[in-house]
Amino acid sequence: MFKNFFFTLLIFLPLIFFSCRTRTKPKEKDIVVNTKNLDERITEDLEEALQFLLENQGKLNDTLQISGSSLISRIYENNSYHPLWSLQGEWLSTADSLYVFIQHCKEYGLFPSDYHYISLSAAKEKIASDSLSRKNAILWTHADLMLTDAFLLISKHLHQGRLQPDSVSIRTDSMAADELYLQTLAQFQRLRNLPPLFNDLEPKNIGYDSLKTGLHNFLDSANFTAFTYLQYPFRDSMKFVLLLQKRLSELNVIPFTAVPLDYNTFRGAIASYQESKNLKPSGKINETTISSLNNNDWEKFTRIAINLDRFKMLPDTMPFTYVWVNIPSFNLRVMDSGRVVLDSRVIVGKPDTRTPLLNSNISNFITYPQWTVPFSIVFKEMIPSIMKDSNYLQRLNLMVVDKNDSVISPDSVNWAKMTKKNFPYEIKQREGDDNSLGVIKFNFRNKYSVYLHDTNARWLFSKTTRALSHGCVRIQQWKKMANFLVRDNKEKYPPDTLQAWISRQEKHIVSSFPKVPIFIRYFSCDTRNGKVRFFEDIYGEDKMIRQKYFAGKTIL
Repeated sequence: MFKNFFFTLLIFLPLIFFSCRTRTKPKEKDIVVNTKNLDERITEDLEEALQFLLENQGKLNDTLQISGSSLISRIYENNSYHPLWSLQGEWLSTADSLYVFIQHCKEYGLFPSDYHYISLSAAKEKIASDSLSRKNAILWTHADLMLTDAFLLISKHLHQGRLQPDSVSIRTDSMAADELYLQTLAQFQRLRNLPPLFNDLEPKNIGYDSLKTGLHNFLDSANFTAFTYLQYPFRDSMKFVLLLQKRLSELNVIPFTAVPLDYNTFRGAIASYQESKNLKPSGKINETTISSLNNNDWEKFTRIAINLDRFKMLPDTMPFTYVWVNIPSFNLRVMDSGRVVLDSRVIVGKPDTRTPLLNSNISNFITYPQWTVPFSIVFKEMIPSIMKDSNYLQRLNLMVVDKNDSVISPDSVNWAKMTKKNFPYEIKQREGDDNSLGVIKFNFRNKYSVYLHDTNARWLFSKTTRALSHGCVRIQQWKKMANFLVRDNKEKYPPDTLQAWISRQEKHIVSSFPKVPIFIRYFSCDTRNGKVRFFEDIYGEDKMIRQKYFAGKTIL
């Protein structure tokens, strides 16, 4: 008998334990007849809802997800679970201020839909127009939780952004982020003045301020009509064709149809669109055409939001003097005392040999440098060319050297048997005006073996799209850069020194100047004269970030 009892206990004990730990789903309605008791019931409902949130990964019901439930639970526990945004059936002024901010948060590159805007609007409307809803403690409870969640999320997104830190993120904070947001919330409830508190969380960067100003001007005329986004390249061709037809119908290029058009009509529609956008009217689907179709105001807003977040990965205080290379704009700037003292066109890496993002310091420069060809170029490009053309190395002024730096005959090398693990040589290019590095090279430590340098193909700077290199950054204004670096040592380097070296084709290594920080970044838009300028997403970084962080977002 004892064995039977013990066996039964073993079966039912886990069920009893589980049932004790499974919390009943919070009620969806709690009508308080006497509104004097409303706050007391909201307090009870808040405690119950928060316990449920903690046990259910922040999900309160099918439509309400709270992102920071553990931090929010801590806030309410410290406040004895009293509501933060209402008092005795009336919204506090702080709730009204936060709601208005959410309504207009597009001006900060934020999406109202991220902060419960639709649900909060519905709750406010119900409470204002329906007397029974006004007595529903659950409605007030949910609104209170959403406002708190929205406040913390907005604080985080203004301060840290929505992108994950990467290897070049250099923002440092003097205090833990959660503590900063808790302090900001406490200050708001005490001071009741929201804009200055949120502004204090934003980056203190002239580029950020300029882009935010451009965003305000952009919003004045933006058309946020919903358009079909086309993912390219595509996997399902039939599905893509139907989506493309829908997109063309949204532009009134063709009438809407749910069935595929015949081949000639379809090509004609594409060609018609291409011609209207000054594209080659080939009638064929290509990346340029799809990018143009996707380039509506909604997508532009998303790109502005992405770039505002990129600024949030920088420190509030940039160095006194630094070099800034922006890959999509093909531009280099030298900043000194908050001013642009040098502005130059640059050539950057091709999409398949990208210029890496990095932080470093320019430590020296070399006139008439010798180029040692990276192994990646040797095996990908040069060895196949050498095997096809015996004069290839000679034509490019290249030489093969062994481990003792002795020049050897290319004909003595069995190129077909060379591998990355079996290549006891280096390929170098002699100094001179026809050297790929040009007449000067600026060095900075990095793991990618890239640097700034002149080029022997200076005519390429006249091209609009300048993603043409193997990864290094070619600088047009190299003379001004070199002179700037030695500007404080005019006794040793008079203004005409560099020009004299170049004229005499002399090799010099110059390192007697303070190291200058260099930042290579990827910002696909900026502002000029208050208007946002968009650059080509040459490496597809915006596209990748859009899919990862912003896909499916709406403006509400």
